[in-house]
Amino acid sequence: MPIYYARRLTGRDRTPVANRHLGFALAFIAGATNAGGFLAVQQYTSHMTGIVSSMADNLALGGYGAVSAGVGALISFILGSACTAIMVNYARRHQLYSEYAMPLLLEAVLLLCFGVLGAQMSVIKGLFVSLTVMFLCFIMGLQNAVITKISRSEIRTTHLTGTVTDIGIELGKLFYWNIDRSTEKPRVLADRTRLRTLSLLVGFFFLGGVLGALGFKHVGYLATVPLALVLVALAIVPAFDDLLVLSRRLRKSK
Repeated sequence: MPIYYARRLTGRDRTPVANRHLGFALAFIAGATNAGGFLAVQQYTSHMTGIVSSMADNLALGGYGAVSAGVGALISFILGSACTAIMVNYARRHQLYSEYAMPLLLEAVLLLCFGVLGAQMSVIKGLFVSLTVMFLCFIMGLQNAVITKISRSEIRTTHLTGTVTDIGIELGKLFYWNIDRSTEKPRVLADRTRLRTLSLLVGFFFLGGVLGALGFKHVGYLATVPLALVLVALAIVPAFDDLLVLSRRLRKSK
């Protein structure tokens, strides 16, 4: 990956194109992580709608153990999002280049730990499923908050409900028949760039899900290691820029 492109992709200076390209990459990673996580613990961890609905069902049916597990997953997702907000705002206060790269590097470290240690953790009977769900929910909250802050809530990568809804809205505009040609009334027009972006987000999420499931099926937990390496490649340049600035300041202070 060219250094200039990587710097634009996750650096603090943003462009709509960089936001879209980063969104595609993160949608792929989220789809792969979500699918692999399902094969590991038979539960999706990227969207909170299903988890909260499951909590309500189990509460009504008396499944209090499942309710507590759902609470743990929900809190973990929230903590992941909060962690991103803390890191981004800290980086902004200190004028760091890696304000968006730092959460992605943390996500890479966590995915790497999951890939390397997942097999060993799976022997812990009783706690493995709940701990894994909480761990993956934290990662998804971490990632979703990054792209949300970068795109000002225009792009989501860990779940598709809002994205698919927006596709439907844009398709409705696209096929609307503007029979009234009066200049007094604005024409209904679809945002074709947004429609293309939303469709690609769904496509990359699906592709990531397929490859993530195949990877987990054939190599197990180590399938998350390539995902971690992709995140490192995406985020390493702004982090390295900060290290260069820090080293220069240290040399001047001597």
